[in-house]
Amino acid sequence: MTDAKMIEAVVSAVLAELQKGGAGTVSPSVPSQVTQSGKSLPDITSPEMRGEPLLKAEDEEGLRRMMSRTSARIGVGRAGTRLKTQTLLTLRADHAAARDAVFLDVDQGMLDRLGLFTITTKCADRNQHLTRPDLGRDFPPESLEELKKRCTPGADVVIYAADGLSSRALEANLPDLLPPLMEGLKSRGISVGTPFFVKYGRVASMEHIAQALGCKVVCVLIGERPGLGSAESMSAYLAYNARVGMPEADRTVVSNIYSGGIAAVEAGAYLAELIAKILEQKVSGVNLKK
Repeated sequence: MTDAKMIEAVVSAVLAELQKGGAGTVSPSVPSQVTQSGKSLPDITSPEMRGEPLLKAEDEEGLRRMMSRTSARIGVGRAGTRLKTQTLLTLRADHAAARDAVFLDVDQGMLDRLGLFTITTKCADRNQHLTRPDLGRDFPPESLEELKKRCTPGADVVIYAADGLSSRALEANLPDLLPPLMEGLKSRGISVGTPFFVKYGRVASMEHIAQALGCKVVCVLIGERPGLGSAESMSAYLAYNARVGMPEADRTVVSNIYSGGIAAVEAGAYLAELIAKILEQKVSGVNLKK
């Protein structure tokens, strides 16, 4: 039976070979993890390690610059017909992060710090949320009653967060995005309803919320489907005069909100400006003139 010490010995041996074989000596600045035996192992998922080519190139500096500008797995080389060990281990780590983003719930502590109360869609659990998208777009009567009780109707804008397909996306971006968005709207004299969180929510849940609260613009901040490039990407969907059954062309979307795309603070400021344009033109989606 394999125990923790044996696994640690295998990982240490693999990483030692990686350092001798092509990745070079690991810099002291590379994040590492101290094991039970006191050894320090480099974190192969860190940006520093990801930015190091695993193959030799005539223009190594040019390859590094190229790697710094994309999340695509370039410069990884190969071992015969197979992936190199470091590439394979990184792929498995990224896949595990993507699965966690989909299946784990959003941290309740973060929601409490942001002052967001929670309502739930018709989904009973995470499995139903993933297999029945239609239930993630609608609400039971008790959720809509709770919404009407805690939110003032008729605001210019209603903003809410939904887990969508990535809980990590909200945890990574919402604390930095929500404050500048709210402040940006209020500084423009735009009335904003009470923000909240929708558990097991899909994009089209905005239609029922807009009709229940009678707002002009609804904005949902939702976790995107995670990939092997990032599990922390969030999107914002906005609609003017949203209604059940509205065409997709009437939604405006700002995607790729995360540290490797649009920074959360920048996205918050941009969304406030975008909402002001939607209110001014009284349209959203493909009809909005930017």
